[in-house]
Amino acid sequence: MEYRVLGRSGLKVSEVSLGCWAIGGPSWRDGSPVGWSGNDDNASLAGLRQAFELGINHFDTADVYGDGHSERVIGKFLKEVPRDQTVIATKVGWFRGTAPNAMQPVHIRHQLEQSLVNLGTDYIDLYYFHNTNFGPDDQYLEEAADTMRQLQKEGKVRVIGQSAYSYGDFMRVCPVTRPDVLQFHYNAFGNQFDQEKTNLFQWADEQNLGIVLFGPLAQGLLLDKFDPDHPPQFGEGDIRSGNQAFTKERLLEIRSRLQPVKERFGSEVRDLVRVAIQYPLAQSSNACVIPGFKNASQVESNASGAGQPLSAEDVSFIRRVLRG
Repeated sequence: MEYRVLGRSGLKVSEVSLGCWAIGGPSWRDGSPVGWSGNDDNASLAGLRQAFELGINHFDTADVYGDGHSERVIGKFLKEVPRDQTVIATKVGWFRGTAPNAMQPVHIRHQLEQSLVNLGTDYIDLYYFHNTNFGPDDQYLEEAADTMRQLQKEGKVRVIGQSAYSYGDFMRVCPVTRPDVLQFHYNAFGNQFDQEKTNLFQWADEQNLGIVLFGPLAQGLLLDKFDPDHPPQFGEGDIRSGNQAFTKERLLEIRSRLQPVKERFGSEVRDLVRVAIQYPLAQSSNACVIPGFKNASQVESNASGAGQPLSAEDVSFIRRVLRG
């Protein structure tokens, strides 16, 4: 396993870290599925143990993943390993409970305390604003940022992070939240964050910010693991059930795009894992990826992509063939 420092945060993390959304299980938010089906807590714990043995030290979760279930599973794991050898990240912002807005300062403090209980620890290494919804006209933005910094002073939070879903949202709130780490969605299919006028990698590097990238495997689509003739069916509470990428037409299109990648790098799953993992890592030396998992074999597969960087020529090739 290779390690990277997340910019000015000083956090040293495995370049392949672990996203713990799927182990939270099925869940809903305002009637819409926002979780994952098919999880098993024993398999999840086995995966966490395997990750630690393979040198993965950074585990990313959130209060909303299974409404705390992901955090509680990690809490069981943390009883088995030295706390100071792990970097634990969680988030606040999607679960609002009875608060008018999830970023209301008193709610942030409550959720932080609940996350500490769930995880069985007395501090969070990396605590994120999970989104940029700070209420109408950002009414809670400044108070929320002040609350985070107070939690930091109290020693309950080591590093403040900001997650968001558009370049404009990052630019709007970061001057106030002043994060040391950014988290956003990115994989080899590309998106707005690598475009000339909205290149968040470039901006983050200029600020020496850490970068944590979720979705590097595109929910398995970059591994060509789904049969277009028999598109996958997902259980209740699974966010993938509404993803149009899992239709026969889209799966066939993706398979066609991946063919040149297979010819160049190999067609085995581990070959495609390497491409999927290393492409986003090539965008910044301050970045790590957090692929998800449900069991130990998936963790082992994810970790196999570490330590095999792509050349600049490889990166250009992948960008050209996958963008279409």
